Amino acid sequence: MTAYSYKTTGVCSSEIRFELDEHEKIHRVQFIGGCPGNLLAIGKLMEGEDARKISAILDGNDCAGKGTSCADQFAKALKQALAEKTK
Repeated sequence: MTAYSYKTTGVCSSEIRFELDEHEKIHRVQFIGGCPGNLLAIGKLMEGEDARKISAILDGNDCAGKGTSCADQFAKALKQALAEKTK
């Protein structure tokens, strides 16, 4: 398992921490800051899911016209982590 940390922009959460296993499955998602109940639920729902699939689902999700959201930031974090893995 490889641990990742992503500094968010434009949202209430300041950071997202998560792990990807060798099969690109998501584990131990943790949002720092933001809406605790909703973000805890996102983490639980994403446990064991395919990172590429989840990134595609969450990409572009908007929160109150901000142009991004915590879910969208998680999609960006996943894309960055997957790009790092392939280097």
